[in-house]
Amino acid sequence: MEKQRLTLVVLTVLPLMAACGTEQAGSDSVGAGPAAVTGVHWAIDDLTVDGKNSKAPSTTYLRIAEDGEVRGSLGCNDFGAEAAFKDGSVSFDGMSATEKACEGIPTTFETSLARTLDDGTLSAETKGDKLTLTTADGDRVTLTKKPDAALDGTKWTITSPHTAGKAHLTFDEKAGKVSGSLGCNKVNATATVSDGHITLGAPSTTRMMCDTSLMQTEKELLGLFNGKVTYELDHRTLTLTSENGETTNAVAAE
Repeated sequence: MEKQRLTLVVLTVLPLMAACGTEQAGSDSVGAGPAAVTGVHWAIDDLTVDGKNSKAPSTTYLRIAEDGEVRGSLGCNDFGAEAAFKDGSVSFDGMSATEKACEGIPTTFETSLARTLDDGTLSAETKGDKLTLTTADGDRVTLTKKPDAALDGTKWTITSPHTAGKAHLTFDEKAGKVSGSLGCNKVNATATVSDGHITLGAPSTTRMMCDTSLMQTEKELLGLFNGKVTYELDHRTLTLTSENGETTNAVAAE
């Protein structure tokens, strides 16, 4: 199957017009100011463009740190920016995306999401744990606030390298083990967590054969084992860095 590549998208999201804390007519929603949206992992639920609704891949998210750093995922490709707040509005400056092609994540969805975020002024409304961003033409992105995830006991879905959500790891700190899938084959190993590091033992795997791309990804993931990796938790994202500097990214599964 021929893979399409997502053209690098440079985004500039103009200020949100909803005033912070202002009631909206006929609704119990309120305008979303910086205090309501920063420091939160927002899972992107769905996207509506020209009246057509599309469910977002489980890996899509948006996070704005209190210092204004923006990180997120369009599904396959990651994006980042700097957020500047003023008078109940926010602008995403210097927003850019990676340029990868991934099986299982429609390029058209990523392109539509990027264009929607870049479509001029977006109104923002919060209602409970929901955030809705709406363009002047009525296209909208719906997001849900998610609680922070712990390393222990969470099913971490690998997002990079990409396996269309098939690879995942779960750490059991009490048992000193990690188990999961490399995308095709199951894997188990010892895992000792200490001071921001995880010492991983020799992996025990099943021996199924899969397509070439998955087998190559499994080879990359096996490089995490038989050594020490550093880990970084950021709300619901996990970054593992091996001793040779290779990184593996994951998000907490729903």
